[in-house]
Amino acid sequence: MIPDTAQRHRQTVHVTEVGLRDGLQAERRLLPASEKIALIGKLIDAGVKDFELTSFVSSKAVPQMADAAEIFSAFKERGDLLLSALVPNEHGAERAVEAGADAMVVFMSASESHNLKNVNRSREVSLRSFETVAEIAKVHGVALHGAISTAFGCPFEGEVPVAEVLKIAETYAAIGVTRLSLGDTTGMATPSLVIERIRALKTAVPDMEIALHFHNTRGVGLVCAWTGLAEGISRFEASVGGLGGCPFVPEASGNIATEDLVYLLEESGYDTGIDLCKLSDAALLAERFVGHTLPGQIMKAGPRLRTWPLEAARTANG
Repeated sequence: MIPDTAQRHRQTVHVTEVGLRDGLQAERRLLPASEKIALIGKLIDAGVKDFELTSFVSSKAVPQMADAAEIFSAFKERGDLLLSALVPNEHGAERAVEAGADAMVVFMSASESHNLKNVNRSREVSLRSFETVAEIAKVHGVALHGAISTAFGCPFEGEVPVAEVLKIAETYAAIGVTRLSLGDTTGMATPSLVIERIRALKTAVPDMEIALHFHNTRGVGLVCAWTGLAEGISRFEASVGGLGGCPFVPEASGNIATEDLVYLLEESGYDTGIDLCKLSDAALLAERFVGHTLPGQIMKAGPRLRTWPLEAARTANG
């Protein structure tokens, strides 16, 4: 169902930029902190206010995140931003607090096999450790968010029952998680699965804000986002230029591009507060930094009403 036109023109949709974390973790080139800071600055200039900035994980497992504290130090005094970080355990939570994170994100997979690959522990162990993380967040007044990877399917197990997603969501709610992100880790989401999971979650955890995080592995990431809009979701996560992919899954391509999502939303009457042209400039900078072509479309084509001088086009001959 297409969202109602009258409602579209009054609704604000919030976009969380995850390219610095989920995007860069899969990149072979280790970007220096100076380049990450420059890219974040470009995104802020475009109007992005909400960032999943980095993750406080083992630098051996994810070398790209070794400079997490340095990245936070460059922006933590900005009162107009919401800066969150992924934390896998108590140690990561303590580092996030020390760095000045506004929110910490606990995360686990809906499938056992992906959780073992992604964080090298069982789901049961992950859930137990989050109780301590929640206490640390509460003591220090840091918001607690939660993410569920492989929420729409697992590359090792196939279908993921909605009951598994609900079980984790209910545990998150019990420890104080206020925002829940459903992660389409390897692009297995479909519109019907999006509808099923959103409706089930609204019944199971009605007070929790739901965010959607889609990858475009099979080309339907934006379609799934549009489906989420029709179901009343107003928060989405995306990655500048379409950076990303899960480093622990073969052939896992990137996230939906932030600028492509913003284009869809703004052209459909929603308000994101983000300047599309400046956002595209940030995507081009990201492409230059990583050293290869990124999959984002708007960064190449420009906005819908971009025009060219007539003499720039070839004239048909014959």
